[in-house]
Amino acid sequence: MINRPIPPDFEAQSEPDRTEIRRRVLDPVDRASEVLFGLIMVLTFTVSLNATEAGRSDVRAMLVGALGCNLAWGIIDAVMFLMGIKGERNLAAQTVRAIQEAPTVGAAHLKIADALPSIVLPALSAVDLERIRIHLLRVSDTVGEPRLSRQDYLGAVFIFLLVFLCTLPVVIPFMFLQDATLALRISNIVAITMLFFTGYTFGKQAGRPWRVGLLMVAIGLSLVSIALLLGG
Repeated sequence: MINRPIPPDFEAQSEPDRTEIRRRVLDPVDRASEVLFGLIMVLTFTVSLNATEAGRSDVRAMLVGALGCNLAWGIIDAVMFLMGIKGERNLAAQTVRAIQEAPTVGAAHLKIADALPSIVLPALSAVDLERIRIHLLRVSDTVGEPRLSRQDYLGAVFIFLLVFLCTLPVVIPFMFLQDATLALRISNIVAITMLFFTGYTFGKQAGRPWRVGLLMVAIGLSLVSIALLLGG
């Protein structure tokens, strides 16, 4: 991709064309991570409930705690997502400015090489680095501004929804069943099923969905156990 000629009017292209490769709001790793995080949070509440002795007030307190916790962490995680993107773009903008202001061509090439993944560098020649340098010299200040886009805000909203909404299937049994023991068993089955299908969906990217699904269940339950042991 880097060896292709850079269109001279790249910076003049429309926003949809330049962001076409970012069709997904979040990549599969982000989605799986957020669902895993949300399920771990809610499981620390449901698993800690003593179903044999719990009354309706105890169940109600657990529901309020689980929903409130995931609501708060959904908001926090969404804000941290936006802060992370802002920081990455600030760093990228600084790198572009450093390349543009480099005193020599060789110094600019070094800065470009430092910014690229090491696995890519052996495939690049001095001509490729110079092509990148020339392109970056044409990039205007407005293109390099690290502003958050509509896609970024959609990603933050999606993160919030993933963390919060994955709470609902796990706690719904407690809302409709009077028997807390039965509700807990169904809730655990639902949570384990969600963990598996989250891993299964993610594993389809690597061609090993069943293994990744089972691994996601093991990781999720292990992290819940650690959280409970540490007083979470």
